[in-house]
Amino acid sequence: MATSKLQALWNHPAGPKTIHFWAPTFKWGISIANIADFAKPPEKLSYPQQFAVTATGIIWSRYSMVITPKNWNLFSVNVAMAGTGLYQLSRKIRHDYFNEEEAAALKE
Repeated sequence: MATSKLQALWNHPAGPKTIHFWAPTFKWGISIANIADFAKPPEKLSYPQQFAVTATGIIWSRYSMVITPKNWNLFSVNVAMAGTGLYQLSRKIRHDYFNEEEAAALKE
């Protein structure tokens, strides 16, 4: 049973014998790096970088569902990219725009 499932994965059009498997697999490194950056102070985050990560995740998530064969690895890595990018953007925006108002209110 397990052998037949592994063989099906191996022979899948988006399986390990193709670039359709390896490109999204290595793309996980971007999401993992973005998760590691959760510990970084928000002032060190970059708007252009996080916007690019988010946009790439959203665009390619959609694309991965309209191509043949369906590539669930590509879909999942891009959902992760969009999610981590949105989270990082929210941290940066909260730091840059809302902390100033709170600091001004505390001074009064």
